[in-house]
Amino acid sequence: MPYNKNKQQAFQAAQQGFTDVQNTVNELVLDGGSYGLQLSHLRNEVNEAYQQIDNALEVASDTQKEQLQKFKSDLESIVTEVNGQQQ
Repeated sequence: MPYNKNKQQAFQAAQQGFTDVQNTVNELVLDGGSYGLQLSHLRNEVNEAYQQIDNALEVASDTQKEQLQKFKSDLESIVTEVNGQQQ
């Protein structure tokens, strides 16, 4: 039982990390004076989400792995989009 609980907790942490990144992206103000600070915060959120996803992948069920891979792919898209906005 503890093993399954750890799988679920790891998945939930990864899911929360991904949600945090989405929320941070939605709050970005491109022309605001604090954009650099917001971008730094987003970078930290993304790094943390990647780490949580990688940790969860180590113990995830097959169904969870599919969703975690989608989170990872979506994160890559977010990073690409934000990098494009900076230029």
